Amino acid sequence: MSILRIDSSARVEGSATRALLDRIEAKLDGPVVRRDVGGEALPQISGTWVGSNFTPEGERTPAQREALVLSDTLVAELKAADTILIGVPIYNFGVPASLKAWIDLVARAGVTFRYTPEGPVGLLEGKRAVVAVASGGTEANSEIDFATPYMKHVLGFIGITEVEFVLHDRAMADADAAAARAEDGIAALAA
Repeated sequence: MSILRIDSSARVEGSATRALLDRIEAKLDGPVVRRDVGGEALPQISGTWVGSNFTPEGERTPAQREALVLSDTLVAELKAADTILIGVPIYNFGVPASLKAWIDLVARAGVTFRYTPEGPVGLLEGKRAVVAVASGGTEANSEIDFATPYMKHVLGFIGITEVEFVLHDRAMADADAAAARAEDGIAALAA
C-alpha cells in the first residue's frame, strides 16, 4: 500500500494535524510520499495555468507544458497512492489557502474527473483518504465548519469516496475532549 501524505498546516512545530498524521502514518504500512503544502506554499492557479490546462495535450506549447509541470507532478503523486493522508487545520472556518491551492492544482477536468451528461465523475476511484482535522474553537461538522464537508465533497468529486475523518476539534475549548476524540478516531482506523 502506497501512501501520500499532505501536510497543510502553516505551523511546522506544534501543529496538531502534523502530530495526528505522524500517528496515523505510523499505524499504516507502506512507503510514504510527503507533500508539505503548508510549509512550502504552492502557487495559485493563474490565467496562464487555466489556458494551459484547457488546451488539448497534443496542442500545448512548450510554455503551456511548463505551466502544468507542478500540477502534473501533484496529480501523479495522487494517482500513485492507495491511501491519501491529509492534515486539515481549520483556519477561519475553512481549509488553509495552501490546501486549496493543492486542490486547485489536482482537480483537473479530463485528468482527475470528467464531465458527463449526468454530471461530473471522479477518475481516482479505489483510493482511501484519511483526513485529520484540528481546530481551536470550530466544532467539526457544525454549521460553521466549512472545512470537513468541503474535503468530503472535493475528494468525492475526484473519485475518492472512502473518506475517514480523525477529529481533534475545539481543542482550545476542551483540550482533553479533543484529544479523546482524536484517540478514538485513530483507534478506529483500519491499518
